[in-house]
Amino acid sequence: MAAHMLPMVDLARLLAKRGLTISILATPHNAGRFKSAIDRAIATGLDIHILHLKFPCSEVGLPDGCENFDMLASGDDVLKFFRAIDMLKEQVEEMLQQLEPSPSCLIADACFPSWATNVALKLDIPRVLFYATTCFALLCQHIQNYCKELEAITSDTEYFVVPGLPDRIELTKAQLGGAPKNPSFEWNELWDEMRKAESEAFGAIVANTFEELESEYIKEYKKAIGKGVWCVGPVALCNKDYADKVERGNKLVSADENEYYLKWLDSKEPGSVIYVCLGSQSSPATLQLIELALALEASNRPFIWVLRNASEESQKWILEEKFEERIKDRGLLIRSWAPQVLILSHPSIGAFLTHCGGNSMVEGMTAGVPMLTWPVFSDTFRNEKLIVNVIKMGVRVGVEKPVFLGEDEDEHRVQVKKDEIKRAIEKLMSGGEEGKEMRKRAKELGEMAERAVEEGGSSYLNVTLFIQDVMAEQARLAGMQLMKKF
Repeated sequence: MAAHMLPMVDLARLLAKRGLTISILATPHNAGRFKSAIDRAIATGLDIHILHLKFPCSEVGLPDGCENFDMLASGDDVLKFFRAIDMLKEQVEEMLQQLEPSPSCLIADACFPSWATNVALKLDIPRVLFYATTCFALLCQHIQNYCKELEAITSDTEYFVVPGLPDRIELTKAQLGGAPKNPSFEWNELWDEMRKAESEAFGAIVANTFEELESEYIKEYKKAIGKGVWCVGPVALCNKDYADKVERGNKLVSADENEYYLKWLDSKEPGSVIYVCLGSQSSPATLQLIELALALEASNRPFIWVLRNASEESQKWILEEKFEERIKDRGLLIRSWAPQVLILSHPSIGAFLTHCGGNSMVEGMTAGVPMLTWPVFSDTFRNEKLIVNVIKMGVRVGVEKPVFLGEDEDEHRVQVKKDEIKRAIEKLMSGGEEGKEMRKRAKELGEMAERAVEEGGSSYLNVTLFIQDVMAEQARLAGMQLMKKF
């Protein structure tokens, strides 16, 4: 998954800068997405290696080369994708056994089943969970998994106060959970495997948060899982090189395209542009997309909108209604991968209309850009609450129901109308006190994030603690094996 892969690669470079040897296990297609960034890191003297895993596409019924979540065509493919992940165990184990020098630790994405922990233990090394989200979202998920009080709630749409949180947060059961509606037996098995992985791992490294952002939630999450939690973010800030910012996640965007986007942004007033991107794995249903388009048009504000996943029907509407022609003087539509980090850091950006994915949220935050929240599924509704209710740097557009890949779009045709979207835009972008306060807060958080990753900052120190804790655990495991021989 791109949303998990990008911060994982950032973390690899972060650890390599501390003098560690890092091996990244990835499939060929995914490795191709970040190879240039790793090559540049290697050229500076970092000891990083990419090892290729064969993703068993044909064995599970996926098209050849379908190696990333953002390449899946339907909801049916999601389970196939996770089945393929489950089949990687032997390859991973064999590669780790052959590594020289021998590995000290296995950092595996939290989506990997508990077999990753078993592989690590077989090699006498700790397995660490990797999360590309926040401790707020993780604590909410933990409560959903283990809190008995929630079992009495049967409605998916009724709001309730989430128990055990430092702040009063209201969510629905559908927004709190990560599984689709009416999950199959296999889906339930998958979630059980992920919970098992959490309980068996040595600890968790969290890439998209830092102590100053959510200290109370970090403390409560540590208490809840009873394990080490190292908050080392925002790891995206390791992308200082212009090329790293441009190519982050995909090298398909040409230099000419990037130059065009930046020139377009240069022509706009500082803080005036709305950047719209609803993630790499989703796009609104056509009727909902039309409402969003009309709201952006009616706002009379410049905007740049990433439409990479728009359906044929949506593209047909844009063409037939001459929407692009109507907004050409102040609107720019991008139909390919967008250099998001580069765009968000441009002075003309004044708001980020986002699906609230962990990466997007933290990229907006580190750029000091306030947000308009449009959650989609998984942890995005939880992240919305963090943005709007806890750190108070965003305005909720009004989406209520999660939409999962492959679900019938008729069920979610229009959740928010044009006027509601326009009202949220005005609340954030107008010169009112509330909007000013959010912009001020966003700027402050961006500065805090920068300080956190600098030498002596909280995330920098947590990387040091992580390395020390892993080495101590590896020594403990090795000692236990030695004692068994006597």
